[in-house]
This record gives sequence, C-alpha cells and structure tokens, in this order.
Amino acid sequence: MKPDRIAELLAPFLEPQSQRPNTQDLVSHISIYIDILQRWNARINLTAIRDEEEIVTRHFGESLFAARNLFPLCPSVPPVVKGFAVADVGSGAGFPGIPIKLWAPEISLTLIESNQKKATFLKEVTRALTLTNINIQTTRAESLSAASFDVVTLRAVERFESILPVAARLVVPGGRLALLIGQAQLEQAQSRLPALNWCQPIPVPTSQSCVFVTASKPN
Repeated sequence: MKPDRIAELLAPFLEPQSQRPNTQDLVSHISIYIDILQRWNARINLTAIRDEEEIVTRHFGESLFAARNLFPLCPSVPPVVKGFAVADVGSGAGFPGIPIKLWAPEISLTLIESNQKKATFLKEVTRALTLTNINIQTTRAESLSAASFDVVTLRAVERFESILPVAARLVVPGGRLALLIGQAQLEQAQSRLPALNWCQPIPVPTSQSCVFVTASKPN
C-alpha cells in the first residue's frame, strides 16, 4: 500500500493534526508491519481481516487512537513516558501494544501472548521494526506478578469477562486499565470491576460501536 494512502486512512484517528507524531516514520513502520502480517497470516490465523485498508483502520488506526489518548502529544511539552511500563494482554498480532510503542517509543512494553506461533510473529515484527525495550512473554497473564504495570491494555480477547480481573490485577495502584471494546461490553466491564474509577468512554472514529475507555486503580 502506498504511504500516502496509509497516512490518509490514519488521519481520522490522529486528529488534531498539530498533535501528530512524525507521520513519515510512522507510516514507514506500518508499511513494513503490514507486509510481515500478510505473509504470516497466510500460514497462521493472526487476524480475520485480510483487506489492507481495513487492516490500517481497524488495527493500526484504533490502536493509535488509544495511544494518543493515553499519551497525548504537545508540540512544546513531550509526554512523560520514559520508563512507563505498559503491558498488552492477549497481544495476538500485536494490537494495540506495538502501535502504542510506535507512538510513544520511550515506554517499556510487555507483550503477553501464550500462543507460541503468535509470540514468534511478535518477535519478528519487533526485530524488523528495530524496536527496543520490548519484552515478549509467552505465558498466560495469570502467571505474571500483580501490580507490575502502569498501563495495561486489552482488545478483542477471548474470555473477555474472565480476563478483565486478571488484567486489572496487573495494574499498579494509580495506574490505568485501557480497553478497546464494543459499546455492548462497556457495562459488563464496569460491573465486573466496580472498584476502579472509570472515565467517560470515547467513541473510536469511523466505528459504529467501538469505544476506548480507561479505568484507574485507586492508590
């Protein structure tokens, strides 16, 4: 896919324009990522989406929308993210974790994926994009130490209701759980984790039902 088209498809997710990162570098990384994803997707089922434009909007666009809301950019004041520990539970093909890393490269990112083949794919992507400070955990999230991460992300995972408390357990006091979910799952999430302080959900651009919502863990 041509870089100009990738940038055009991402634009609704990265508004306002004044707060976008270096789009040229971002698009270059995404182009490499898509090539690897399509090649691997022919061998193992990483994503049901095969159309490249839909891959850009549904996977990269939504993930970058989460990233810019988690770590807003300001032209004069960069976000304070150095050393921030972020975990992506059930990372699968790397969304939203790797796009968040592309947006905020100074974070420390842990990708949690118990499927060995998917974890191997994640290792290839991180090598191809020359990303550093990424830890790929080929294990279940339940096995990791509690209160280990400043931000824990969750998107399109199986067993959503049962994995929610597992993800919340990984968040440090004062940290945030960040969800990309369908509107219909929002009430389920809030009722499952009533002790968290839930923010107002934000509709995801171009989506009929997807929202981005964060919940902070009390200190």
